[in-house]
Amino acid sequence: MVMTRAEVQAVLGQLNGDKWLIASILYGSGLRLMECLRLRVKDVDFSRREITVHDGKGGKSRLTMLPELLSTPLEQHLRLVRAIHERDLAEGRGRVVLPEALDRKYPSAPTDWRWHWVFPQATWWKDARTGEQGRRHVHESLVQRAVKEAVGRADVCKHVGSHTFRHSFATHLLEAGYDIRTIQELLGHKDVRTTMIYTHVLNRGGQGVRSPLDGL
Repeated sequence: MVMTRAEVQAVLGQLNGDKWLIASILYGSGLRLMECLRLRVKDVDFSRREITVHDGKGGKSRLTMLPELLSTPLEQHLRLVRAIHERDLAEGRGRVVLPEALDRKYPSAPTDWRWHWVFPQATWWKDARTGEQGRRHVHESLVQRAVKEAVGRADVCKHVGSHTFRHSFATHLLEAGYDIRTIQELLGHKDVRTTMIYTHVLNRGGQGVRSPLDGL
């Protein structure tokens, strides 16, 4: 299932705050939902307008674009998140779980701003053994619910979920004439045949093959 550009705009128009920003990244950068929620501050390069996805599907890492339209909203969002992080640190919290036990290799990293989630939860976690506290990233169910409700309010009569933004990203790039190999890299597909699925979408209805009746 793919949304039109107008449908994407309508659904995004029914979202706000971090849910709008998350959905905008899914569509604007082609990320999977969990790839977006697991972004850390260090993964966003504003100067190069790039997002680094670590350990995507199949354990692969890749680069994709940070849409220019999102640079300012994302910077504003991170300023608010950093203020929360600094308050957490002042209150003895502010830790984050690192991948592959990197906290043992870099003891100060769990409280380092660069390693913190771009989209942290509103609540804290607490390690019952050590007493340490911190925040996890936003739970995927909160985003999925927000998208479902936004689709209803936008009166989009399609089965649309958070992953539909990624499908729409790929399809709209193909419609714009971008190379299939470039889109493969942006999506992180191991095999170009996976990306080729989106060309089938283009061959349907008025956006693809011209009806012979229209040639009479």
